[in-house]
Amino acid sequence: MSQVTSIENTVEKNSKEKYLSDYQVSNYEIDSIDLEFELYDTTTLVKAVSSVIRVGEHQQPLFLFGEQLQLKKLLVNGVNHPDYKLVKGGLELSYLPQTFTLEIHTEINPQANTSFSGLYKSGGAFCTQCEAEGFRRITYYLDRPDVMAKFTTKISADKDLYPFLLSNGNPVDQGDLDNGRHWVSWSDPFPKPAYLFALVGGDFDCLKDTFTTKSGREVALELFVDKGNLDKTAHAMISLKKAMLWDEQRFNFEYDLDIYMIVAVDFFNMGAMENKGLNIFNSKFVLANAQSATDQDFLGIEAVIGHEYFHNWTGNRITCRDWFQLSLKEGLTVFRDQEFSSDLGSRSVNRIANVKTMRNHQFAEDAGPMSHPIRPASVMEMNNFYTLTVYEKGSEVIRMLHTLLGEKAFQQGMELYVARHDGQAVTCDDFIAAMQDASKIDLTLFKRWYSQSGTPNVHVSDHFDLSKNCYQMTFKQKTQPTADQKIKQALHIPIAIELLDKQGNALKLADNKTNTILSLTHTEQTFVFQNISEKPVPSLFRGFSAPVKYQYAYSDLQLLHLMNFASDEFSRWDAGQTLFNKYLALNVQRLQDKQEMKLPALFIEGFKGVLVSELLDPALIANMFEFISETGAMELFDRVDIEALHRAREFMLSQLAMALHSEFVTVYHARQVAGEYLAITADIADRQLANLALLFIAKADPALGNELVVKQIAHCNNMTDHLAGLVAANSASLACRETVMQDFEEKWFENGLVMDKWFVIQASQDRSDVLDNVKALFKHRSFDFNNPNRLRSLVGAFAQNNPYHFHAEDGSGYHFLTEQLIKLNKQNPQVAARLITPLIQFKRLDENRKNLIKKQLNRLLQLDDLALDLYEKVSKALKQ
Repeated sequence: MSQVTSIENTVEKNSKEKYLSDYQVSNYEIDSIDLEFELYDTTTLVKAVSSVIRVGEHQQPLFLFGEQLQLKKLLVNGVNHPDYKLVKGGLELSYLPQTFTLEIHTEINPQANTSFSGLYKSGGAFCTQCEAEGFRRITYYLDRPDVMAKFTTKISADKDLYPFLLSNGNPVDQGDLDNGRHWVSWSDPFPKPAYLFALVGGDFDCLKDTFTTKSGREVALELFVDKGNLDKTAHAMISLKKAMLWDEQRFNFEYDLDIYMIVAVDFFNMGAMENKGLNIFNSKFVLANAQSATDQDFLGIEAVIGHEYFHNWTGNRITCRDWFQLSLKEGLTVFRDQEFSSDLGSRSVNRIANVKTMRNHQFAEDAGPMSHPIRPASVMEMNNFYTLTVYEKGSEVIRMLHTLLGEKAFQQGMELYVARHDGQAVTCDDFIAAMQDASKIDLTLFKRWYSQSGTPNVHVSDHFDLSKNCYQMTFKQKTQPTADQKIKQALHIPIAIELLDKQGNALKLADNKTNTILSLTHTEQTFVFQNISEKPVPSLFRGFSAPVKYQYAYSDLQLLHLMNFASDEFSRWDAGQTLFNKYLALNVQRLQDKQEMKLPALFIEGFKGVLVSELLDPALIANMFEFISETGAMELFDRVDIEALHRAREFMLSQLAMALHSEFVTVYHARQVAGEYLAITADIADRQLANLALLFIAKADPALGNELVVKQIAHCNNMTDHLAGLVAANSASLACRETVMQDFEEKWFENGLVMDKWFVIQASQDRSDVLDNVKALFKHRSFDFNNPNRLRSLVGAFAQNNPYHFHAEDGSGYHFLTEQLIKLNKQNPQVAARLITPLIQFKRLDENRKNLIKKQLNRLLQLDDLALDLYEKVSKALKQ
């Protein structure tokens, strides 16, 4: 009857923060909801019949959230109910009985929904995304995670255009209608919040399989993809079955429905969504074969398939009471998918990948204007909760719990958590309480990780007393004030350590072990080790045992000692990174002092030993030469000198390339993988090292690099090696670059996911006209501004992965990104809010760049219709 303006839609009415402390239990509950959809592109009709119960003795009106809806009919117990009014953000009903049936008819326009939240069209298919608050764009409802109801869904559509009509739960019935339409009914027996609702209607290719659970039930598995993509689905199905088996074996969790479905769509803001029984995926995390996907794509698909499946118990069966508790499901499930990947592949390589994400990106988030704890205290826009802090740091907090409790007690805690809360919407406190009760370990202090933001800094000093054979270590922790919190408290920080003697042997510590976990629980704490006959080299925070920055005055020789002898492979990698970062900072200082940059021979020799090692995992060797990104390196400085940082890093890489040229050539030829392409751990490691060597060869010897790149691309049988050739040609500006890039584009221009890789390379060029090239590519036949994947691969890659040129002194990069954000503000503010990140993390930049950025942020702030997603980030950035 009237178009409702979204409560999230305009800034001036909605700039007030929402607070965790304001949470109140809903005045009404919904026991069940029966949905009927008549799918049409521009006028989809939705009928929602809910069984509603008033909670307690009160006469408060029922407020139902709703956005961009046309209300057609409203009935209470089958009778027109006149006592309602449309208000900002929804619908308010008064004078209601204690229990009643509420029937609401709405009309929506999926074709016009470019935000990809709610019900929308992805290519030729209907698709939904309801997390966090998308269901309110489908019908008026109590769209909050603590309202859990049983859903049944009936969908009707044109049978020729949409032969597959899918929703949550198990299929119940189906039939044909007049005018070439048909219908399908679904029933989900498990109560769920509205954010887990899903619907898909389309024409797909379908890969079918089955999985037999540990109790002997056969579950149907169905994977739906766009026509013509069936040859790219086998790996995703294998990954799903591996995840189902792993979850039974490691966590004793068994799948609970008769069918499990995955649908891959091209237009999707996120990676994937764990809707009960019907996961909707960005096609990037489903489609893969040797010709079109890299090793990292295969690994990423395995991880994301696992992540969404693992949500069945940690997110679906037990969900969040409110969105401030998001890390309850996401941090825990990221930890579970990381363990899954580690158990199936290389634990150390996976750990290194996780830590790179933390150091290159999450630490910057902690230090930026959007700093928040893993359980935030306030927010303006719920979509802005989906952060590296909530997910990745949230996972690190779960990992610390696992470290402190051990596998056995941790699993006992998980068992108790499920026993207590299955079918409920709960809080992070409920999870910690289960862990504490099961383990009998007091976690009161540990809970501060949930409420305190920022990255702790731990300063480590030591003293060795030869006369007493006594070694002591003093740890001081401090967390700097952040944008959201000025006062910080001491945290419970687990520190995994190992002490090495001069020969590289690990010294025996407590309980005759060679490594131990120290619990730092005070601002300053000293630990004493007896019966130590020589000053050892300490290996600190083994396995990245806590998400902190730490400082210890390692000498070059001590770092090389750790690179050679630490029993923990992560610690070897970490020592190499620390050594590189040390000389990166020194060379930046030399440039600023107008001195010649230098690298000592000891540095070169140390990395040479790594490169030629026959004992180390090839993947570990490759990772040790994949040094901190320029974006991550900005966190090493209080004030970043963009030009000096870029020059110093390039100098160090070039010096390594030239000094170890012959070794890189030897490694390149030795690590070639012959025969059929297999995405297995050993082959992935060899390809990673060979392609790393190719990158350094191209940097030191462009002629040889050119020859090898042309040959590799001509003869390779997989996307990993093909793409590595393009990256080497691009990075070293080889003579063949334009030819191999053009040939790649001619071959793959019709495949958007493959072309995303090409766009990333184009946006990552180190040349003065790279921004002009990026702008020109907006007209490329494979680019679609409406597709989030294309935007991330071109605009996002330039802004995030090419900081030297994005932060050009004239501010052109800032102006360019702002122009795109203005376009996206109306079209897809959720994507805009993710792309803006490098524009708001400016506090370490020089005053000129800060002022140029502030100018662009003020442009955004002055928009009359600035979406709340952007307003929150822009306003907080300008308050820095």
